[in-house]
Amino acid sequence: MPTPPLAGGTTGPAALRPLLDTVLTALHDGAHRRDGPLPAGGPDTVTPHLRSALHPVIPDHGTGAHHALSTLITALAQGAADPADPLCAAHLHTPPLALAAAADLAASALNPSMDSWDQAPAASALEADLTTALAAEIYPHHTAPDALVTTGGTEANQLALLLARERHGPVQTIRGANAHHSITRAAWLLGLPEPITVPAPTGVIDLTALDDTLARLRGPVLVTATAGTTDTGQIDPLTEIADLCATHGAELHIDAAYGGPLLFSPSHRNKVHGLDRAHSVTLDLHKLGWQPASAGILAVPEHHHLDALHHHAPYLNADDDTEAGLPDLLGRSLRTTRRPDALKIAVTLQALGRTGLADLIDRTCTAAHHLADLITKTPTLDLYDHPTITTVLFRPTDTDDHTVATIRRTLLTRGHAVLGRTHTNGRLWLKATLLNPHTTPHDLQKLLDLVTDLATELATALPEGSTHR
Repeated sequence: MPTPPLAGGTTGPAALRPLLDTVLTALHDGAHRRDGPLPAGGPDTVTPHLRSALHPVIPDHGTGAHHALSTLITALAQGAADPADPLCAAHLHTPPLALAAAADLAASALNPSMDSWDQAPAASALEADLTTALAAEIYPHHTAPDALVTTGGTEANQLALLLARERHGPVQTIRGANAHHSITRAAWLLGLPEPITVPAPTGVIDLTALDDTLARLRGPVLVTATAGTTDTGQIDPLTEIADLCATHGAELHIDAAYGGPLLFSPSHRNKVHGLDRAHSVTLDLHKLGWQPASAGILAVPEHHHLDALHHHAPYLNADDDTEAGLPDLLGRSLRTTRRPDALKIAVTLQALGRTGLADLIDRTCTAAHHLADLITKTPTLDLYDHPTITTVLFRPTDTDDHTVATIRRTLLTRGHAVLGRTHTNGRLWLKATLLNPHTTPHDLQKLLDLVTDLATELATALPEGSTHR
């Protein structure tokens, strides 16, 4: 077998072109074979099919590039839960924009490693300008805001707690009961005291309980608020929380992984008013930014807040190189080797501009409100609440939690729809997290029809004399 060609250099594009044709054909064929938001049959069907295509994982003699790409990518696409299908709406799992995926191909082909300038001369400059621009969106009135590219909200939240620890020592974290699990996990990883949990009985932090908690604490405190919870999509009262932090001398971190991009929409940015009062803010553009994962951000109001992350490794940032003007990149992440994820974000922002991104956000929020309206007009469905962002909770009327869970799993197993689940207000709810700007009212009605028809089917199948209330 001849030596396989490389993706970079002047010959790389010519080598990639026929391979890309094979990849695109495989993606097309796999999606058509699946013909829905996910494959039917559940794990007992999907796993053997994938293993059949994959076996043997490491053959003695290779099958060749086109055969391997065609076989495995077709199988993967056929077995995918495809967020580009409007009926795949369970999680904060976005359908990436084609232009962002195309930019990601260039990032993979060029393969800059963002840990030293000599591995990423142009990519390091692009990342620096992008992160400065994004930080300025969050902190428009600060003189030198900055941001880091992360793998997502979990890493960004961990960095926020780490920076607080480096400023103050073993800082006590306060989280709402609605907070993302990564806050507690970060405290554990960093050896910090277990976070104090403040109630969130209505889905957002209870301000009176937070005030009482802050009043009885001594020593450094970091309050973590959420702008877009994973369960209900609600946003904590950010301005009021910032006021309480100022009164009690506490610092504030806001996990806006979900809701942060609302800043780009004139119609919705008021929902995240107060982000600029936080000591750090998490943002995820692989959620409401339509980027391929990963595309996380941690923003801070002043560049020097990141100084604690500086790290010295002479083979990457020798002092004399830095003094000679080569940028030092090691303080831009806890990771060493990392991809140029800034490229796809920069391409998307430049291609769409503020108005284009706002249009995607507005379309998706409008779809969520339309779904909520359809639910309220359907007598056999209950709506939890009108959406704050794009998360809609609902359930069939007069059903118990077991039936709600069965409906979700049955839709999955049949390959009809992907809905999430969340337990709030003492009940289990189906969760539709709408992130597809191409979703139509017809798609939404189809989703509800699948749920109501299945609820009727399950009720009819109940043994005589039993109840599902």
